[in-house]
Amino acid sequence: MKRDPIYGLLAEFDTPADIVQAAERTHEAGYREIDAYSPFPIEELAEAIGFHRNGVAPVVLVGGILGCITGYAMQWWISTVSYPVNVGGRPLHSWPSFIIVTFELTILFSVLAAVFGMLALNGLPMPYHPVFNVPRFEFVTKDKFFLIVFSSDPKYDAVKTRAFLESLSPHSISEVPS
Repeated sequence: MKRDPIYGLLAEFDTPADIVQAAERTHEAGYREIDAYSPFPIEELAEAIGFHRNGVAPVVLVGGILGCITGYAMQWWISTVSYPVNVGGRPLHSWPSFIIVTFELTILFSVLAAVFGMLALNGLPMPYHPVFNVPRFEFVTKDKFFLIVFSSDPKYDAVKTRAFLESLSPHSISEVPS
């Protein structure tokens, strides 16, 4: 019988202080492919697992620049090339009249980039995740805290990683099948 590949090892902790301490020790031990789950946000936990990047800001910046260029280019094209109408002797390329629509499209594209960028960078929508296969993981919404070391981590070794996680004194350790 062929075994399913392992997604990682999941350790369960009882308190926020325990999960933060375990995450810090895991990161210090050299594990980089780790994640933590808790029933409420824990400010220190993101720093403890080494999560320092935020990819949404560059996505919003690119969206805003594209919106600005789109808004201005669209108005310039319509006013000077596609449908030139001389109203009151003003020049066809009258940039002050283009500012409002350019600003609004910059905001629109930035907001859309923020929403869709956040969803994409978070991997959402995700109707299924391998940790849902662990029966005890249902307690993450109540009062338990979980730390997972992914099998894709370069330092991951099933026996050594399990022994390391046991040294953190978790409530339980579970293998997460893929």
